[in-house]
Amino acid sequence: MINKIAASVEEAVGQIADGATIMVGGFGTAGIPNELIEGLMRVLQDSATRNLVVVNNNAGNGETGLAALLKTGRVRKVICSFPRQSDSQIFDALYRSGQLELELVPQGNLAERIRAAGAGIGAFFSPTAYGTELARNPDGSWRETREINGRMHVLEHPIHADLALIKAERGDRWGNLTYRKAARNFGPVMAMAARRTVATVHEVLPLGELDPETVVTPGIFVSQVVQVPRVQTQGGGFKA
Repeated sequence: MINKIAASVEEAVGQIADGATIMVGGFGTAGIPNELIEGLMRVLQDSATRNLVVVNNNAGNGETGLAALLKTGRVRKVICSFPRQSDSQIFDALYRSGQLELELVPQGNLAERIRAAGAGIGAFFSPTAYGTELARNPDGSWRETREINGRMHVLEHPIHADLALIKAERGDRWGNLTYRKAARNFGPVMAMAARRTVATVHEVLPLGELDPETVVTPGIFVSQVVQVPRVQTQGGGFKA
């Protein structure tokens, strides 16, 4: 009998190899798997793991979540599309001091590079970065370009990950997932692009009670599911 429900966040996250690439869902503050990030940091406390590469839409807010992970000094590089905002002081300090690498990717390209990894696409051409510094490889060389239908395009490569940490709304023991509104964001494509995917859910339903038409991420893409309590905001609502 397939049962992907983990007893704890730490069990779900498991051991992390040195230099691993970790995708973290979330868009701004919506859909961030904070419990999994905190569990990851607890796992890292008892290990020598370093040189992590983190893939996320942004580079952390304030002092918690992804920002707290960066502060541990275990992350070598961030791949994202929106690294700086009013409360990104941890990223700013690490980047300006040379302690953290940044690969800046236009948001649409970021989503498509992740999706391409899950879909088995070797590479694709996009016009977005043409003529800008974003058309360079991490080593500084220029990427291949091609004219398509009269418009210049840049070759973009998929982003694969060893682990994806995502936040869902409901799931079952097979790992099928549904999402809540804007919390869906990068979760579905990240789940497909990683060798191992861990998801938090607020509800675990018996098999057959998830309407198949509402399942966004099939269990085949999910390794572990862990149930966490819903967090209520100061205004009385709930976080997405």
